Amino acid sequence: MVALKTLFEAMRIKAWTKNFFVFAALLFGKVWSPRAFEETVLAALGFGLIASAIYLINDSVDCKKDRLHPEKRNRPVASGRLSVRSAVATAVILASGTLVTAWSFSPWLALVYSIYLVKQLSYSFGLKNIVILDCILIALGFVLRALAGVAVLFDAGEPIVLSPWLVICTFFLASLLAFAKRRHELVSMGSEAEDHRTNLKDYSVPLLDQVIGITAGTSILGYSIYTVSDRTSEVVSPYLWITIPFVAYGVFRYLFIVYGLGLGGSPDRVLLKDTPLKINILLWVITVVVILLTNPAGK
Repeated sequence: MVALKTLFEAMRIKAWTKNFFVFAALLFGKVWSPRAFEETVLAALGFGLIASAIYLINDSVDCKKDRLHPEKRNRPVASGRLSVRSAVATAVILASGTLVTAWSFSPWLALVYSIYLVKQLSYSFGLKNIVILDCILIALGFVLRALAGVAVLFDAGEPIVLSPWLVICTFFLASLLAFAKRRHELVSMGSEAEDHRTNLKDYSVPLLDQVIGITAGTSILGYSIYTVSDRTSEVVSPYLWITIPFVAYGVFRYLFIVYGLGLGGSPDRVLLKDTPLKINILLWVITVVVILLTNPAGK
């Protein structure tokens, strides 16, 4: 039982909150049938298993460096509570099992999983050391989550159309989270930062502050343009702009968490623990649903 608990800890089940991005297509595509919801839940579950496989591999590769980090040293692999062999074996089982299952019922979803897997393995084994590109790759992981929601609905025969705004908004919001994470690592570890992550020597707080400001502003602007665009008014709803304050508050709240509270190293942990942010997201979702139900496009 203890070993199983340790394995689940290494799989970082709490980080599966990132898979809420899989539901974006379901929400804004207004494909709300029970079957569509079921397919999206399964797609999110599959993405969680693939991501957990990557976490296990990444922790195995970085176990020596993680022992230098004040928090990561307590992870199962870094602390020695889970062997590298067990972590890698579990990762292979999770990834192969999920991919085989996905290819059998949703080829487009399986393709997204495969791209994500290749991207993350490339990240773990070298690309994470390239400054700027490392954060771009992290952001693309969120984009692929959003695309997974589109892919599974498309394979299920649902009337779904990929919106470029889904990609744009997801990318810049995820970029904000990634660069804020790098800033937290740089500030919290100080002179030891480079020992933990090689490319942190190439980052600086002023640079990261500028990039964070750009991605934060672009996230709000991108969502705002999406809500007032002609296509959104015609296909989704002419009143989606009402939700802009929720998005603005969410971004500003996260900036407060990064700069005011000195956090931001773990976005999924922030989401689970910060009550104002959770309430804001919940209110945003409720407002979007109410708008789409009561004021759909063409009304």
